[in-house]
Amino acid sequence: MSAATETMNYYEGMFLIHSGRFASDSEGITKELMEILEKCEAEVVAHRPWTEGKLAYEIENQRKGLHFLVMFRMPPTNNTQLNRLCQLSDNILRHLIIKHPQSLFDANVASITQSASAPSSSDREEDSAESSDEEE
Repeated sequence: MSAATETMNYYEGMFLIHSGRFASDSEGITKELMEILEKCEAEVVAHRPWTEGKLAYEIENQRKGLHFLVMFRMPPTNNTQLNRLCQLSDNILRHLIIKHPQSLFDANVASITQSASAPSSSDREEDSAESSDEEE
């Protein structure tokens, strides 16, 4: 069965990334992750770094990690290949893949794309300061 005729499932992937390497080469690490998903015939719909923080316990001599969120569609037969490629990557410390119904997937994608395009808190403060200046 080819990928064109095979059913595509909706997935959310949470990847725990080596934070030091991501800080020094965020584009390279993101590109590597997208290439892994591409090898598994995944269609990435949305992605973004989520949060960086201290880990509850050390993983591969790392005390900090960056959680990277990816929403994608992929044939279910490629899950084993995705798990294998993630385990072989030096930059991915851990990963978790969750299958979602389309309605939940669409809501998560909307949330990710909305939060990625939302202004930061400093941008909002500058906008409010500018609007108060205009009122005077």
